[in-house]
Amino acid sequence: MPYVTADDGAQIFYKDWGDGGSPVVLSHGWPLNSDAWEATARFLAEHGHRAIAHDRRGHGRSSQTWNGNEMDTYADDLACLVDALDLTGMTLVGHSTGGGEIVRYVGRHGTSRVAGLVLVAAVPPLMLRTDDNPEGLPIEVFDGIRAGEAANRSQLYRDFADGPFFGHNRNGDVAQGFRDAFWLQGMACGHRAAYECIAAFSATDFRPDLAKVDVPTLVIHGDDDQIVPFEVGGKRSVGMVDGAVLTVYEGSGHALPDTDRDRLHADLLAFIDS
Repeated sequence: MPYVTADDGAQIFYKDWGDGGSPVVLSHGWPLNSDAWEATARFLAEHGHRAIAHDRRGHGRSSQTWNGNEMDTYADDLACLVDALDLTGMTLVGHSTGGGEIVRYVGRHGTSRVAGLVLVAAVPPLMLRTDDNPEGLPIEVFDGIRAGEAANRSQLYRDFADGPFFGHNRNGDVAQGFRDAFWLQGMACGHRAAYECIAAFSATDFRPDLAKVDVPTLVIHGDDDQIVPFEVGGKRSVGMVDGAVLTVYEGSGHALPDTDRDRLHADLLAFIDS
C-alpha cells in the first residue's frame, strides 16, 4: 500500500486512482478515513480525473502518532503528500473536518498548486462559540462528544451514525450499510487521535485561512445539517472568500458524500471541469 512520510516520520496512507487527468484531492471527516470518499474517488477517476484520498494521521491506515493531532500538522501532512506526488492544478475537496484541513493547507502553503477549492458541509470558519464568534456552538456540545469518546467510543460512533451524522434520526431512511461503515471506519481511528481531533475541528479558527483563498471556491452545505449547522458553517464561509459560490442542499444533512451522492458528484464534476 502506498504511503508518504511526514516531516516527523509519520506514515500517511493514500489512494491514487485513475489514469491521469487533473488531480482531485479528497479530505475526509472525523473519525473516518479515505474510504469515506471511495465512491467519489471512483466516480471522478471514471470521469477522467486523478482522484487522491489520504488517511489523516491517527486515522485509518496512517500512523497513530501521540503528537500532531491538530490542524497545522494535518495541513503539513497534506503538503507532504502533495509535494511527493508533485501535484499541480489540483482541486482540493474537503468534507467536514477535511474542509478545515484543506483551508488550513491554503493558509500555510498557499495556492500555487491549487486550481480550486470545494467545501462540503465543512467546519470553517469556526465551530466553537467565543466572544468574537457568538454564532458558534457552545463548548458543552464538544465536551459532550469528548466525554462520549472517552467513555465508550464504539457506542458514540453508533449513536452518531444512527442519529445526526446521516440524519437517520429525522426519518429513519438511511441505509444500515452507511451506518455500519461509519462505525467501522471510526473504530480504525486511534483513540487519542479521535479525542484530540474533536478540538481540532471545533476550536480551530479558520477565518485567517479563508482570507487567503484566492482560487475559485464552491461551498456546498445542507440546510438540515445537525453536525455543522448551515448557519455556523457554509453560510458564513461563503461570505469570507471573494467570489465563492454557495450551493445549498435543501433538507439535506451532514453526510452529503453518502446521502446526496449523485447530486454531489454532478456538482463536483461541473466545478472541476469548468
